[in-house]
Amino acid sequence: MKTRIGIASCVLSAALAVAAFGIGFASASAEAETIKVAHATWVGFGPLYVAKEKGFFKEHGLDVDLIVMEETPLRFSALRGGQVDIVSTSPDAGLLYMKKPDDFKYVGMLDQSYGADGVVANKDLKTMADLKGHTVAVMKGSISEYWLNLLLLPTGVSEGELNTVDMTPGDAGAAFVAEKVDAAVTWEPWLSKAKATDHGHVIVDSTATPGALGDTLVMTTAYAKSHVKELKAFLAAWDEAVQYIRAHPEEGNEIMAKGVGGWLKDPKDFGAVLQTVRFFDGKENQEFLGTKSAPGKFQDVMANAIKIWTDLGRLKVKVTPDDVLFYEIAD
Repeated sequence: MKTRIGIASCVLSAALAVAAFGIGFASASAEAETIKVAHATWVGFGPLYVAKEKGFFKEHGLDVDLIVMEETPLRFSALRGGQVDIVSTSPDAGLLYMKKPDDFKYVGMLDQSYGADGVVANKDLKTMADLKGHTVAVMKGSISEYWLNLLLLPTGVSEGELNTVDMTPGDAGAAFVAEKVDAAVTWEPWLSKAKATDHGHVIVDSTATPGALGDTLVMTTAYAKSHVKELKAFLAAWDEAVQYIRAHPEEGNEIMAKGVGGWLKDPKDFGAVLQTVRFFDGKENQEFLGTKSAPGKFQDVMANAIKIWTDLGRLKVKVTPDDVLFYEIAD
């Protein structure tokens, strides 16, 4: 997923989601506090622009400012400094910027990679376990490394038993196609390019790990606790945007491509990449989070991320999924 370097989604009614989150439509207010949201260039954030363009945020009493900020360290620096209120990023990424267990809260799941990411390898390497002792290109400290370790978990093989080479996902894919490495953790278009070679194939793609590669909303704990109403409204507006996109895909792609911009500014390019991503609507969002007494799959995603980054020595804070998941949003 492209947003992962900045360190990169299903159908029900908006009314159900609004009811699920326990809010109704709020009239727009001239006094509404501006919510500043920082994100990287990625299709997963497209519905934010539909919610803004079609007035869904405004209908829920929100004034939302969307800010493209590619580098993850810069987004979290801005979050800590108060320049932005929310960072949209992958669930595992926020853990790397925690200084205390109660630093951040995670609200909602926006999208998930559904085939956009994968592990490509030489054809004689059939499984993840077969990577042991081979040269694997992967971006260290990114969601690619986290996902590699998640895929290795059930095999009994550790990252330390691979000969890893630190490369961005794009460079990793290019290196594999050029036969400079035995395998790579990469994304489209390099998955397709690898399959088109005589030597390569895809061992696994992100359809095998639902929710593991996606995007959430990260904010300080103080902000989350003081903005419960606004956050519920935000997710309700997001749900409306997702429903609108499903009903009007062509117009939706045009709005999203224009808003997200960058390498996705052409609606055709945006639409092509979107085929490998799934947006979470309101009901799916609620089910993924669950409640504190009956947690959903988000709990497992965070538990795995915590274990992996801790085992790799990158997470220095002792934290649990309950510390970061904001279950108050489902009340």
